[in-house]
Amino acid sequence: MDTLQERLGEENYQKLIKIDNPKLHQFIATYIELCNPDKIFICTDSPEDLQYVRQESIAAGEEEELAVEGHTVHFDGYYDQARDKDNSKYLLPPGVELGPNINAMDREEGLNEIQPILKDIMQGKQLFVRFFCLGPLNSQFSIPAVQLTDSGYVAHSEDLLYRQGYEEFVRLGQSARFLKFVHSAGELDERNTSRNIEKRRVYIDLEDETVFSLNTQYGGNTIGLKKLAMRPAINRASKEGWLTEHMFIMGVVGPSERVTYFTGAFPSLCGKTSTSMLPGESIVGDDIAYLRNMDGAIHAVNPENGMFGIIQGVNSVDDPLIWKALHSPGEVIFSNVLVTEEKGLHWIGKDADEPEKGLNYSGEWTPGKKDENGNILSSSHPNARFTLDLKLLGNVDPKLSDPDGVLVGGIIYGGRDSDTKVPVEESFDWVHGVVTMGAALESETTAATLGKEGVRKINPMSNLDFLSIPIGRYIESHLDFGAKLNNPPSIYCVNYFLKDAKGNYTNDIADKAVWLKWMELRSHHEVEAIETPTGFIPKYEDLKGLFREVLSKDYPKENYINQFSVRITENLAKIERIQEFYKTKVADTPQILFEVLEEQRQRLIAAQEEYGDYISPL
Repeated sequence: MDTLQERLGEENYQKLIKIDNPKLHQFIATYIELCNPDKIFICTDSPEDLQYVRQESIAAGEEEELAVEGHTVHFDGYYDQARDKDNSKYLLPPGVELGPNINAMDREEGLNEIQPILKDIMQGKQLFVRFFCLGPLNSQFSIPAVQLTDSGYVAHSEDLLYRQGYEEFVRLGQSARFLKFVHSAGELDERNTSRNIEKRRVYIDLEDETVFSLNTQYGGNTIGLKKLAMRPAINRASKEGWLTEHMFIMGVVGPSERVTYFTGAFPSLCGKTSTSMLPGESIVGDDIAYLRNMDGAIHAVNPENGMFGIIQGVNSVDDPLIWKALHSPGEVIFSNVLVTEEKGLHWIGKDADEPEKGLNYSGEWTPGKKDENGNILSSSHPNARFTLDLKLLGNVDPKLSDPDGVLVGGIIYGGRDSDTKVPVEESFDWVHGVVTMGAALESETTAATLGKEGVRKINPMSNLDFLSIPIGRYIESHLDFGAKLNNPPSIYCVNYFLKDAKGNYTNDIADKAVWLKWMELRSHHEVEAIETPTGFIPKYEDLKGLFREVLSKDYPKENYINQFSVRITENLAKIERIQEFYKTKVADTPQILFEVLEEQRQRLIAAQEEYGDYISPL
């Protein structure tokens, strides 16, 4: 406490000791001494304190004000534009194994490696001490978290993305079981971006529930409460019997203005955000969900309060709600976009003419500019982002911060699949859905992101990148969770990317609205379905009516047959891929997974013998 009083000064010291938690005080004192900042600011989340953080980020050159009131822009370093998977590692004590798919190292070795990097890393800079709450305040879902960062941009971003938690820490006092985050951008270059990226490290200490993020500014590596917080939360959830998922939460409007809530997990570029932001529906969250069993039913909350979204492709036609928010006064942070001389913005896919020049992540930019390797530089980075509070969106759900969350009526898994899965399908039951739709979730890569198109990647529940427990135990957690529910909600899978024999998509972009409405009706048992070897699919007459009602267009029977025919050969090949993955890549796979897959394989073979390789839904 003497150290804190000396380093903080009286005003900041009084702010901190209002929180009666010696473990918190010890944590903060330890990293003040190690990182050695010149100045320390304890944020109480008062309007004055929040404004101070924003202004300090601008004053330090981490953000620059734009023409629209409240809008700012931030640039990351040229080689610091995405999550650093190679240097993101779990620190594990002896005897703890997470499996070959998860990047980990010895805990003591990792801590010894980062201690010298942390030594004096904040010298000459200001340390912001921030308090947040993952999930609604004063709720069984709540997880308090403390963030130490020398970046005003990171601190400001978290103000928009998370619920302020200073008063929650005060209320909880010594009972707070909090996550801890230590971030430093490290030494900065002339553009105020991280210089020493060869020493970039993102280490997650599961034993102490502490995340270290060093020599990086990109939000996915530094905004601690986002995907970094998912790792310890998944670990904690597994031990306590709830789930931390890479899922949106949305409300789908049914008959008589009934709202049914769905969660949905989709890998990147598979329609996750566009689904959660469909006009006419409401959004609770676009990225992460905590799921708990409350009185035998699933309730879900969004641990976040905002959106850290990819801006590429956002336009006025396909994304009217986001577009309006990005062009209206209010606090929005843009990162790695193109800034014009008039302090306006441009990004890839914006429905406006590309400017002749501007400032972007590479510095001064003009069309045709190349990097040192001769690669053409786009006007904005493909991973450019926007950060905003969900309250800026016109479709935010009124239950966003309900302490009890929302009652889940259905769970959706979606991937990019050109030749196998039908556009929408319901599982037979919870176990069948967890195995054949969640654990078997796979998606095809795109040339734009990985350089090779059509490579199928298995991604259990779209959460593989963030798992902090072995894959087999993760699947077991889902099975156990469902077994304790009174009446588990239906599990669905969707596929917006099915192609015909000529390589054309069989779905229109807008069709997902119809699949959602059908799932909403099915969750209330208001429409019947056709049983196939892989699940339940819609009846033609039901879809025909929904296309007319929702999209005001006809739905020809030939479209239905093309989309919903069961593709036996392709489904059998998929089962072989999934079985191979779990036999060779996952040591602790529950036996029931193989049993359920084998049952599905036998159903497909029996159907093939009777009807052939392609079976019309009629």
